Amino acid sequence: MSRHSPQPETEAPRTVDRPVVLGRWTHRRPVFLAPMSGITDLPFRRLAARFGCDVVVTEMVASDALQVGDVDATVRLAGEGLACHVVQIAGREPAQTARAAKMAVDAGADVIDLNMGCPAKRVVNGWSGAALMRDLDLATAIIVAVRAAVAVPVTVKMRLGWDRSALVAPELARRAEAEGVTMVTVHGRTRDQFYEGEADWAAVRPVRAAIAIPLIVNGDIASPETAEDALLASGADGVMIGRAACGRPWLPGAISAALAGRPEVPAPSGAALAALVAEHYEAMIAHHGRFVGVKAARKHLAWYLDAAESAGAAPVAAADRRALLTADDPVRAIRLIECLFADLSARSAA
Repeated sequence: MSRHSPQPETEAPRTVDRPVVLGRWTHRRPVFLAPMSGITDLPFRRLAARFGCDVVVTEMVASDALQVGDVDATVRLAGEGLACHVVQIAGREPAQTARAAKMAVDAGADVIDLNMGCPAKRVVNGWSGAALMRDLDLATAIIVAVRAAVAVPVTVKMRLGWDRSALVAPELARRAEAEGVTMVTVHGRTRDQFYEGEADWAAVRPVRAAIAIPLIVNGDIASPETAEDALLASGADGVMIGRAACGRPWLPGAISAALAGRPEVPAPSGAALAALVAEHYEAMIAHHGRFVGVKAARKHLAWYLDAAESAGAAPVAAADRRALLTADDPVRAIRLIECLFADLSARSAA
């Protein structure tokens, strides 16, 4: 259970059994797909939901960009076809963030998640994301303003703190609960760690002691086994899957099935995998338009190749990988997908 902060010997392991309620949805031991900029667009979220992920979250939507009509921010709001549409908003000014949250709800958001954990320099330099953990009064004011502006559930995602000298997540979570926040998610790293080292799930446990509302643990959860370990170490009620889902949109659903004791749906392979990747590619072009979609899809294609190889498939020839990841013509890209991914499984089985 020690990953990594030591726990008091007198502290008994906590049984994770409280339901997580988000509006009209109730989940036990839920699995969330994390908000990831440039990754969790609507096509990716739809796939993860189809494979059984309990709750999916949009990419971070900047409050200032949304209010000036930025096309990218508007596209990120999309949630058609999702049972529970969670929109993550990032902001540095209470009234502006509240207006953006109201715009998101007017556009169909069922839940507003406030980003108080993003470590990216461009975000924290604008005093958003994890920078708010250095000013808990401002963070609280944002929560108060958003709660007053919308009637849907409001949740907060944060890190442990700015650095190890200021692990303020328990205090921020306590304030959030006091202001009516429905759920808190904590990534088991500080901002200065970015994504280095290992997530410290045990360091999330003081947040569990500080609040009674549902707690979700995030960071380095990539399998049913690590999900169980994270729940036990943190005392959380559910888990959030981030980078491990890249190239594996079925992974959050597989972990959800395992945590619930349901049979796991096997990961797609062979023709089924080729068809899935082709479907994802075409959905991205339909969603973003050809120019943006082709370019945005390339990183997903690379992740699909990497995931297949990590699962035991022989590596794709460098020339074939390069041809796929540089193809500008969607028709040619689809032909290469159908050929390469079906061949991946064939070579893996050989």
